[in-house]
Amino acid sequence: MLTGELAGDGTPTVVDRREGPAGEVVLRRRGREYEIIANGCFLMDTSDGRSERLLVDAALEALEALGPRPAPGVLIGGLGVGFSLARAAAQPWARIDVVEREPAVVDWHRGGPLAAYSAGALDDPRVTLVEDDLLAHLNRPGEPYDALCLDIDNGPDWTVTDNNGSLYSPSGLNACRNRLTPGGVLAVWSAQPSAAFEAALRSAGYERVHTLEIPVLRGAPDAVHLAHRAPKA
Repeated sequence: MLTGELAGDGTPTVVDRREGPAGEVVLRRRGREYEIIANGCFLMDTSDGRSERLLVDAALEALEALGPRPAPGVLIGGLGVGFSLARAAAQPWARIDVVEREPAVVDWHRGGPLAAYSAGALDDPRVTLVEDDLLAHLNRPGEPYDALCLDIDNGPDWTVTDNNGSLYSPSGLNACRNRLTPGGVLAVWSAQPSAAFEAALRSAGYERVHTLEIPVLRGAPDAVHLAHRAPKA
């Protein structure tokens, strides 16, 4: 239910609070910005968006560096506040699947307070919304993607729910690799760089593993971890 108005002193107020498949999700408003809280953990807000856009930009650039591909497809893992999906919809992807497990987040974008941030991308004919757990979707048979752009946690070392950690395990990374086309790109957002995750990607057989850093006002930089599935011999 929608419950809140902006407090006069600028403190965050609850706009919506619901129980979802993985616990409580809350949409709060702080000044002009919105923030998503999952199980009491700050997940993301609308104040910047540079690193969320870079997640998609870097995946496309890494893919294009290997040469042109007919009708490239991308999966956006996590709708969030919509920055990554809006960016993908502004690019030449032929197919865009966005996987989101929280019905509340979908509602906030379909005519809710976050609709302005996804900029109508859910209505783009190239976009398919998949309401599902990300790893469950990846493990099901389906058409492979040229890029996976994943942003469902604060990073591989700081997950929103305990079971999310399986995405970054060897079995989860194998599931990601198996849903990529040869030479396809895996891009993973993180609230800080993770040398351990880079090592895990290499151990899982990915190539061209590297990390892009995005400076922030305070604390460790945001990061986008990039890796390729090996191309065909």
